[in-house]
Amino acid sequence: MSQDFATNKGMLTSAFKRQFHDTFDILCAQTESVLQGTVKDRGVIQGASFTINDMGTVEMKKSTGRFQDTDWSIPESGTRLALMEDYDLFVPIEPKDAPKLSARPDDSYMRLCLQAEHRQRDRTIYAALGASINRKIVDGETYTPTPLPATQIISASALPFNKAKLARARALFRKNHVDKDHELYMLYDSNMLEQILVDETLTKWDKDTIQAIQDGDVAKKWGGFIWLPYEELADGATPVTTKRTFAYAKGGVHFGRVSINDFDITVRGDKKNVKQIGGITSYGAGRANEQKVVAIDFVV
Repeated sequence: MSQDFATNKGMLTSAFKRQFHDTFDILCAQTESVLQGTVKDRGVIQGASFTINDMGTVEMKKSTGRFQDTDWSIPESGTRLALMEDYDLFVPIEPKDAPKLSARPDDSYMRLCLQAEHRQRDRTIYAALGASINRKIVDGETYTPTPLPATQIISASALPFNKAKLARARALFRKNHVDKDHELYMLYDSNMLEQILVDETLTKWDKDTIQAIQDGDVAKKWGGFIWLPYEELADGATPVTTKRTFAYAKGGVHFGRVSINDFDITVRGDKKNVKQIGGITSYGAGRANEQKVVAIDFVV
């Protein structure tokens, strides 16, 4: 049966709707996900995908003679394709809960929706850190999947997260020359936290930073990394027994989004006038440079 949503929305005053949209949009702009501030934010994307351009390095060459032909150095360049994916969220509100509902997004229902929206941003960014990304180096529309290379993956080796893994990750960024001009980040969950706290070779470093990590805060730089709490680490190479975290340089992933249908409040006439909060948003992310990302597997 068709639903006349325009009529249903009219049961709410236009002032109420306008207040909701204004304050909710402002809060979205001011409140970031845990990971969004660490990546290259491409803002609102127009279309079903967006591209990321990359370029290799060049080196000086020794001149071999006078009046010689010009020997050009052409850096490898490529274009990566990040696809947008749609997500929606709709929450019904029982009539008896209506007094709790207001236009302010900091009320309980709005807060739940906002938290879910930011968690999905984090999931999209986390997935892009380790996923293959389609890349092309010649003109046209033929892309080749480009995985995170094995040289950028630190295996579990039947070990928990320890100082050796941390040192290896830091060394890879130094080797790749991406540690001077970029902030470095490390994701950690409760499993890593427990392993860090029982490892005296780690806890004896900076007591204040360890305390911040223990409290679940965004910790200042420790071991060369800014530590970010993230509880949705996926399985490592060995499912169930290992987890995979990532260390990465700022801007190592590009992130884009677009609101397909703004979060709105409607009255569902087909559901006995139940109020509904909901919206549809599209997210996309892609790795910009393999040398800016290190995957670390550890036993749990």
